[in-house]
Amino acid sequence: MHWAQNIANRLIQNDPSRQTFVCASGVSPSGSVHIGNFREIATTYFVAKELEKAGKRVRFIFSWDDFDRFRKVPKRIDPGFAAYIGMPYSEVPCPFGCHRSYAEHFEKEFEQALAAFRMKPEFIYQSREYASKRYNPSIVHALKKRKEIYDILMDFKTGEASEEQRESFFPVHVYCEACGKDTTVVQSFDERTEKLTYRCICGNRNELPVPEATNVKLHWKIDWPMRWSIEQVAFEPGGRDHSSETGSYNVSKVISESIFGNPPPFYVPYEFITMKGSHAKMSSSSGDNYTPADLLNVYAPEQLLFMFAKYRPDAAFHIGMDDDVLRTYAEYDRVRDAAASESWSDEIKEALELSRVTDTQEKTPRFGLVASLLPLVNFDGTLLRDVLSRMGETYDPDRLETVARRAEHWIRHWNPEKQITVNANPNAAYYGTLSRTEREWVKAFRDLLETGTIDEERLMSDIYAICRDEDKKTMRNNQKRLFRIVYRLVLSRDEGPRIPLLVQGVGPKKLQTLLDFRS
Repeated sequence: MHWAQNIANRLIQNDPSRQTFVCASGVSPSGSVHIGNFREIATTYFVAKELEKAGKRVRFIFSWDDFDRFRKVPKRIDPGFAAYIGMPYSEVPCPFGCHRSYAEHFEKEFEQALAAFRMKPEFIYQSREYASKRYNPSIVHALKKRKEIYDILMDFKTGEASEEQRESFFPVHVYCEACGKDTTVVQSFDERTEKLTYRCICGNRNELPVPEATNVKLHWKIDWPMRWSIEQVAFEPGGRDHSSETGSYNVSKVISESIFGNPPPFYVPYEFITMKGSHAKMSSSSGDNYTPADLLNVYAPEQLLFMFAKYRPDAAFHIGMDDDVLRTYAEYDRVRDAAASESWSDEIKEALELSRVTDTQEKTPRFGLVASLLPLVNFDGTLLRDVLSRMGETYDPDRLETVARRAEHWIRHWNPEKQITVNANPNAAYYGTLSRTEREWVKAFRDLLETGTIDEERLMSDIYAICRDEDKKTMRNNQKRLFRIVYRLVLSRDEGPRIPLLVQGVGPKKLQTLLDFRS
């Protein structure tokens, strides 16, 4: 059974009378939302789909924590934005001048990427929720329960609790009405009048009636369970950093039950995703990450979703932009093309089903084949289509163009060493360094092209026969040497695409010309 099916079944078994299953996820728009954050929404999405398949009503929500404070300036953002540290993301200007705020810029960037996956969560913008005063009764409640909250928090800490700290503890941040920052200290809260007093390092002091305030925000470990209660969340995953014994979830779980009287949602921790070659956690603020938009330039949405669906949430994995891309595409194609085969587990078949974005059954061009041919035809789409047609591979033009666009982006931006160039003229200088035997091999190879043999299996059999030797080891070395010679004479490099692709991509006639040294 697929892990998402298992979670959905447990949710139903645990609460069979629930009318609507609210599945939640969320992130703070501190910068470009990276593919590590995407794991949270993908996990929620898969569970929501399984609940819907089970006939349950589902509400799939995604919270933008844009009322969080701006903590630090990410890479590639004007360092002058340090002046806004301490303000809510929703109040920081757009760093590129194209949106109403810092938050909106990165929210829309991610929402646009989600549209490619046909994900349609209900977006909740926390800055708007706080501004609407929807949370104010809960804020007042938390302030009145502040000492109990302090005791719960201290139960998860190793430090000693003190009555003085308990008296001065307030579970809220206040954004100053003068400077807009959270550089404030709450001085008192009157439970009878429900008024709060604060002072800011900017010099501002004020008294706020909390039920009418729009600049007071609960601390994270209180804010999270408060929202569970208001939205009646049934399921929410969380990163490993929230999932330790003293982490946010376990603290918030107790606060949810003891302070808000609400059972916490079913929770699943997920492991971090790393970039190949790096063991560091991806970070929006550091800029060291892949965004979904980055990967959609190379991967189809289905391949990305399959990558997340096939791994259990607690399994770590990395994403590489080297030849791992070819392997990922090839694996997906094998599973898709043999989906009905008994050789695949039910879990893998369900992962494939969960990753389906469209219902089309049209034949899809193989990414590896397209990526091998594109450099040989100088990234010319018309020539690519002609070569594939000669190979008996015909595709919908739009689908071929989409795959070709991704393959070209992958080569040009991530693997420039694959940008090979076919020689314009015979490489006579290199040919002159070959031995008599090697020249005979080249002539035999050229003569094979004149026969018009296109069938790959027969062509390779005839090529291998050129270097036949009684000693198998010697024959294999000769064959490798012949291939290197051909690549040198055609591409001026020691490696290249498989020989049949080289023949098809360059074209038999042009290849004969580049191997003709009879004059």
